[in-house]
Amino acid sequence: MPDFKQVRMSDTTPEEMEQSRLQTICLHRLNQSEPYSLEQQALLEELFANQLPEGAHVMPPLSGVCFDRVRLEKGVFVNSGALMMARGGITIEAGAMLAANVSLLTNNHDLYDRDVLLCSPITIKEGAWIGAGVTIMPGITVGRWAIVGAASVVTHNVPDYAVAVGNPARVIRTLDASKFPPAKE
Repeated sequence: MPDFKQVRMSDTTPEEMEQSRLQTICLHRLNQSEPYSLEQQALLEELFANQLPEGAHVMPPLSGVCFDRVRLEKGVFVNSGALMMARGGITIEAGAMLAANVSLLTNNHDLYDRDVLLCSPITIKEGAWIGAGVTIMPGITVGRWAIVGAASVVTHNVPDYAVAVGNPARVIRTLDASKFPPAKE
C-alpha cells in the first residue's frame, strides 16, 4: 500500500489558485494550437515549467492538473488524450512510451471527507510501454521495460520486464531482461 499525503482542498492558497488558473489557460491554448508549431512547443515548455527535455514529445490534446509536478526524461513519448492528475507527482523516465488516452491518477478523494485528497506519486521507469486507454492509480511504479496492455487498470506495482494486462492488471509473463540495455547507474 503506498504512502499517501493528505491535502485539504479548502486549504488551497490564493497563489495556488492563481497557478491553477494560469495552467488551465495554458492547457486550453495548447489544445487549440497548430500541431508541431513553435507556439505549441512554447506552450508545452510553459505548461511543464520549462522541464521538457531533449527528445521528449507530448501530443495534445492533454488534460489534468499540476503539470509543474510532472518530470519527463529524455526520449519520453506521450500520445494524445493523456490525463495527468499530477498533484502527487509523476515521473516518466527515459524512453518510456504512453499510448493514446492514458490516465495517470496520483490523487483520489478520501472516502469520508471529500475535501481531502489522498496523493501518492506515480513512477514509470525507463523504457516502459503503457498501452492505449490504460489507467494507473496513485502510488504505482511501472518497472523498467515493462508493458501494460491496452485498457488495463493498474492497482499494484508492475515489476521490471513484466507484461501486465486486465482490470485489475495482472502479470501474465516476464520478458527476457538480457534483450534490453543495462540499467542506468
